[in-house]
Parts: sequence; structure tokens; C-alpha cells
Amino acid sequence: MQPSAVPELAHTHTRPIHWVATATAVAGVVALSSVVQPDAATAAQTPGARTKSAPAHIAPPDADSAEFPLDCGPVKLVVKKKASGDLDGDGRPETVAAVHCDAPMGTPPDGMYVLTQAAGSTEPRVVATLVDPKDRTNVDDFAVRDGVITATVLGYSSADVPSCCPDVRENVKWQWDDGAFVRTGPADARSV
Repeated sequence: MQPSAVPELAHTHTRPIHWVATATAVAGVVALSSVVQPDAATAAQTPGARTKSAPAHIAPPDADSAEFPLDCGPVKLVVKKKASGDLDGDGRPETVAAVHCDAPMGTPPDGMYVLTQAAGSTEPRVVATLVDPKDRTNVDDFAVRDGVITATVLGYSSADVPSCCPDVRENVKWQWDDGAFVRTGPADARSV
């Protein structure tokens, strides 16, 4: 190895004063960044390819005031989750709601329904059943984006599996196609 022709420079060795100077500079940048803030974000969500933007004055159907085709007997019906969006591209929002009976014990099955309401009306009505409570399934989570409903549905591989412990998990989606909601999902469900 050939020795360097340039003599060793004094500033290439770190000393405590170098660390103090670096720490002071970093502290100054952090302090300055807490004082100087960027302008507020103004981005707006744009509608998807199949979704038209609904006018601002059209409110989505209210799931809490809807009549669902679910007989809960003496217990009340619970709206577990709801989400809204223009699912059929007509410029009016629909609401998707997962509901079940408020059972005092166990895990009651969910129903998942699509609600709409006529122009000028405040009465929501069920236009589609996506998940039927008779199928003994639960909706773990769902979302409405760009005219597509995506959900995770929990079910049972057989009637012998206890209601507390679903053993099948399936990711599915529904999309409005030629006058109906068409369900797609994986060819086979995964066990949990």
C-alpha cells in the first residue's frame, strides 16, 4: 500500500466539540421545523372510473332508520357498521350496512344489505342482500370504494363448528353489473 502524499488533516478526527456542533445544528433544524408549517392540504378525492360524484346536497340513506328483513324477536337490531358511496353510477349514494340482532349471549350472525332511497324521499329501503344471516356468517370488516364493496366474511366449515369460533375466512367483493350486485372472491376460502 502506498502512503498518501497529503498529510493527515486535523479536521478528519472527531472530537467532542464536533458532536456538540452537530447536536446544536440538529436541534436548530427541529426547532425551526416546529415553527414553520406547510399550508393546509386541499386535495379532494376524485371519483373512480365507474363512480360518478354525487351532488353535495344528496345525503346517503340512513341505516339507523331503515327496516331490515331480519326478525330479532324481543331483542333490538344493531347496525354494526355502515359505509356509503355511489355503487351503481347514477350519481346518488347508496349505503351498505352490516346488522345483527343484539343477542345477550354468543355471536349472532350478520346480515349485510344495500340501502337506497328515492329522489325527494327520506325513507331508506333495502334493495339487495349481500350476506344473509341464515348463512350463519359474520362480516368482519368491509369498505366501499370506487363503486366496489369489499368485505372479509367469517363462516364455518360445517354445522358442527361452534358459533363462537368461525373457522373459515373469505375475502369477497361485490360490484354492480347489469342490474345486480355480482359477488366475486377467491375460488377457495381460507381456514383460520
